[in-house]
Amino acid sequence: MTEINIKDFGGKNDGVFDNTNSFRAAFEELAKNGGGKLIVDAGSWLTGPIDLVENSTLELKEGAELSFITDPNAYPPAFTRWEGVECYAMHALIRAADCKNVTVTGKGTINGNGNAWWELVKAKKASGQKTPSESYELALAKMNPGYENQAGGGGGRETQFLRPSLIEFINCQKVVLEGVSIKNSPFWTIHPLYVDDLTLQNLKVENPYSAPNTDGIDVDSCTNVKILNCYVAVGDDGICLKSGSGPDGIRVNKPTVNVTIKDCTVRFAHGGIVLGSETAAGIQHVHAENCDLSGTDRGIRIKSRRGRGGDLFDIELKDLVMDDTLCPIAMNMYYKCGITDTKSPLFSLDKQPVTSETPRIHDVKIIGCTGKNCKASAGFIVGLPEMPIDNLEIRDCHFTTDESSDRSPMESDMFYGLPEVTVKSFRVRNAPGAKFENVRIDGPKETFIYE
Repeated sequence: MTEINIKDFGGKNDGVFDNTNSFRAAFEELAKNGGGKLIVDAGSWLTGPIDLVENSTLELKEGAELSFITDPNAYPPAFTRWEGVECYAMHALIRAADCKNVTVTGKGTINGNGNAWWELVKAKKASGQKTPSESYELALAKMNPGYENQAGGGGGRETQFLRPSLIEFINCQKVVLEGVSIKNSPFWTIHPLYVDDLTLQNLKVENPYSAPNTDGIDVDSCTNVKILNCYVAVGDDGICLKSGSGPDGIRVNKPTVNVTIKDCTVRFAHGGIVLGSETAAGIQHVHAENCDLSGTDRGIRIKSRRGRGGDLFDIELKDLVMDDTLCPIAMNMYYKCGITDTKSPLFSLDKQPVTSETPRIHDVKIIGCTGKNCKASAGFIVGLPEMPIDNLEIRDCHFTTDESSDRSPMESDMFYGLPEVTVKSFRVRNAPGAKFENVRIDGPKETFIYE
């Protein structure tokens, strides 16, 4: 294997020199040789976007930190999927496209320097900006005709300030990301898209809880995935599986299939292990086991809504610890984010016509899970009247609610349209086949509310 060092291409680890061209030249050299390894030694390596190549390994030695420039103009438009819709967005900080055999490894750190990006998001919202204004936003708007009518999850599509993911693999096969620490992402942190044979292991992913839309791991329309022994503490969902949103995701029709999640820890996130809310092509054959999701808002979180589509089934979630959550289990088909109209038919309590955009959740097993100090409720299961959650089995679980908490049961998940409940019990609506076996709930006056 060809082995080269970034220093051989003019790289400097003083935290000041811009190494963008050095990384570009190094990977071009590897591409000429059919692949190989690029070594990055200890020190602070300031850089713009990095493009990985086929049959390549990026190894960050202990003490090495990739520190990314925060100028949006440094990240030109690149094809991707952004909040469930194919479009052009800012080039990911580290990106591999149309590659096989790509590895990022080592004991170093990847720092997205996200604070500058998050402050821009806050400023745009504070100013009331609703349309593109900066040159980089206008460029994306020109490349994304019809963006005004595209679905979003609340990240800011209307302004076309389509922040970059920190690490993105798109249309790749046999990808390994292991060992490194990853922090301060501008947007989603790790975003594999259309990847087959993906291993994410021994990673440490950290973003502040207040950082907007900074999901930890977003597996998006991928197959044959292993997520092993990862620590994720972020400002949105922790470990999340997706497959596109609405008509665009249905058009692409690439489900997420065969996912194993084991021995992981998630902290602080809006959801620990999450499916959705971009569910259009379906999510199938998922097994999660022996994970600690304590301190998250919701431990297990499955979310979608009318208009998003997708068939979610053969999901087994086993031996998960979910202490100090708002709600340990939330399965929500009235998910509200990205919608401002609270009276939309999307949130009607009446049956609506079943179409290709009607999501379905069925054949889910939740086994051997525990949760103490559940602040909002012991559980939240809400299907659609026209598409109830079917064949749900929850067994050998024990939950204890925190009756002294001032958090309302209405905070169990993010939704519109549902009637108010005031007891921190296990809420079940439009899930007539739900089976509860050896499920103990301590704390509330009523253990289950069936609607």
